[in-house]
Amino acid sequence: MSVEKTREEILRGPIERTLFKLAGPLIVSNMVQVLYNLIDTFWLGKLGREELSAPGASWPFIATLMSLGMGFAIAGFAFVTQYIGAKDFERANRSAGALYSLSLLFSVGVALVGSLLTPTVLRLMDVSPGVYLYALNYTLVIFTGIPFAFTYFVFTFLLRAVGDTKTPMWISFFTVGMNTLLDPVLIFGLGPFPELGVVGAAIATMFSNSVGSLIGAYYLITGRKGIKFTREDLKPDWEFYRRIFRVGLPSAIGQSLNAFGFMVLTRIIFQFGTAAFAAYAIANRLTNFMFAIANGIAQAMGTMVGQNIGAGKFERAKRIAERTMLINLGVLTTGTAFIVVFNGPVFGAFIKDEAVLHEASLVAKYFLTSLPFFGIFSVVTNVFQTAGKTKVSMTLGLARLWGLRIPLSYALGTIVGASWGVYLGMGLSNVLSAFIALVWFLRGS
Repeated sequence: MSVEKTREEILRGPIERTLFKLAGPLIVSNMVQVLYNLIDTFWLGKLGREELSAPGASWPFIATLMSLGMGFAIAGFAFVTQYIGAKDFERANRSAGALYSLSLLFSVGVALVGSLLTPTVLRLMDVSPGVYLYALNYTLVIFTGIPFAFTYFVFTFLLRAVGDTKTPMWISFFTVGMNTLLDPVLIFGLGPFPELGVVGAAIATMFSNSVGSLIGAYYLITGRKGIKFTREDLKPDWEFYRRIFRVGLPSAIGQSLNAFGFMVLTRIIFQFGTAAFAAYAIANRLTNFMFAIANGIAQAMGTMVGQNIGAGKFERAKRIAERTMLINLGVLTTGTAFIVVFNGPVFGAFIKDEAVLHEASLVAKYFLTSLPFFGIFSVVTNVFQTAGKTKVSMTLGLARLWGLRIPLSYALGTIVGASWGVYLGMGLSNVLSAFIALVWFLRGS
């Protein structure tokens, strides 16, 4: 489907039908990616709780640095969707090229800084001695592939901006399939390959991301998927960079501070032992599975809201957001109920450690039950980001994590002297932040 035809459907077609049409491939892409993460967790669980915990201990720091760049990518996405909504395709292409080159330059810096700081940061996070070396090696390998991961994310953002959600889905099938095949081979040393353990999982992830990035670059340069930029477009555009930084800086700061908050949360959870953190790490993988659906719908909403704002159709944009909230509330309530009721067998599929399974029952009871509320919160912040209101989304994000989650988790964990107090604080933060975000959204802007 051409960019113009997709644009007309987004601006004038039935909301629910268009939303699900765009969201379908995004949901599949997210599901495939999450399925890989679950498989990754499954294989590492065969090695032990320390190995299973390594990626979970590493990602808060990786995400902290990556979030800086992702904030600017979100701003670029907002510009490109609105240019397309306004039917200014030339500026959309120029903006896409400038965003791609900026992301590449920024990611190289992230890779270098991240590699140097990793040992210090893991110690500050109070990662247990049994997990530390695994987490260190995993993180260093991931940072070597960060430029590829960044540019692949930008590629998917740009295709979402024009309404093409199918191409990233097919690339995701290919790269995740490759990742899934490489995982057991490199972790356990099958065939001629050496046994690399946790490092093998990191290499599989890094290599697959690199392949996806190269495929994405080919499509963007050849213009076969609606967005095309030339070598001239890739040159530094300081005026566009200034606009990206102006709009994207609040989002970048907000996302990186949120990711940093999860580093603090990791330290809080580790105080109650590796079993508590292992249960939390598995819970994160499971919640990602549910959010593969919810986020796919929210991402499709972002494309629709952005193009409608660009075309000046503000009331339609608001209706799209409201209906997306109701849909995601239903999706997350159903998924959460299943995991909470069957938490024993679900968590037991990944690890047979009784201490971890006991912690899992507490995570399900006190934290996972709050996820439908977080679905409301994520839709609201997505709307503000797509509209270019990044200061609002930053404020809401920081309030949720630093104003509610971390203080509540630390205080309740300390008061009750047990891990379930931490999980309860996390759950309460989702409920309260959803209420605040919804009130802010309904005020209108």
